[in-house]
Formats: sequence, C-alpha cells, structure tokens
Amino acid sequence: MKPKHTLILGGARSGKSRFAEQLASKTEKTVIYLATAQGRDDEMQARIHHHQQQRPQHWLVIEEPIELAEALLTHSKAGNCILVDCLTLWLTNCLCGDNNCWAQQKQALLDVLNVLPGQVIFVSNEVGHGIVPLGQLSRDFVDESGRLHQAIAAQVARVEFIMAGLPLTLKSSK
Repeated sequence: MKPKHTLILGGARSGKSRFAEQLASKTEKTVIYLATAQGRDDEMQARIHHHQQQRPQHWLVIEEPIELAEALLTHSKAGNCILVDCLTLWLTNCLCGDNNCWAQQKQALLDVLNVLPGQVIFVSNEVGHGIVPLGQLSRDFVDESGRLHQAIAAQVARVEFIMAGLPLTLKSSK
C-alpha cells in the first residue's frame, strides 16, 4: 500500500474539490492538476471555469479524459502531488466514448496505483446513496463507480467523505 495516496468522495457541490485542493497545497510539493472533464456544453464549460478560478494559477494542469493511468505514469515524480479531478467524469468518458474502453482503463489505473512514485489525490462523486436509477447506462454507471471506489479505497492509505464541506475520515493509515 502506498501511504501517500488519498481518495476523496462526496456528492455534488459537497466541497470535495476544495478539500482536495487544500490537501494538495498543504503537501508543499509541486502540484499537478489532472483534469478529466470535457467541456462539451455550456454548463460543463461553466463548471470547468469555476474550478479553474478556484485553484492556484501556478499549478500545472494536464487534461486527460481517457488515459488516466498513462498520464499518471508520465507525470508522477517522487517530489510531486497529482490531484485527479474527477474519477466519475473519467468513468463517464470511458463508458460513453466511441470504444467503451472502461474495463481496460480501469484495470490500467489499478495496475499502476501502487508503483507511482509521487503522491496522488483522487476526487470522485459518491453516487450510490440514492435510488436505483432507470436505464441500463445509469445503473452501469452507479455500479461501476461503486466498484471503482471500493478497489481504490482498498489500495490507498486515506479515504475521506465530504458532506457540507466537512470531512469524515473513513480510512487513515498513518
């Protein structure tokens, strides 16, 4: 287990990204912000703009909507911290893309997680607290995000759940 990796979960507008950014800043390491969002409509472009305004301007930003494991391998260094925001957008990109590459990309991430030399903070939406959604794609999304969160939580040292801007530590290996 890599004691430096963290998974931060929470609902929409729970404060999880702000918490992750504060955590990354406190590391006093070089921070790389790995963004998975794609601004395909006005609403998503506005969300992306909001996140851009919130984070420090000196952070290097890498945009990678699909090949997350490859981007982590390329940019992870012993003295840096990569903040991945967010896993559920990445999942959506992989499930809904032209080639449904989810199984391959998920396995690639899980395979590299423990060999990354730097610190990684993952942000993801917890979507499994509601009713079972209508439609197969929606159910697949909820199922796959839950499985992903469980697999990552098993490998990282720290898991935080954010609600109303407040962290609840679910796992801490110090």
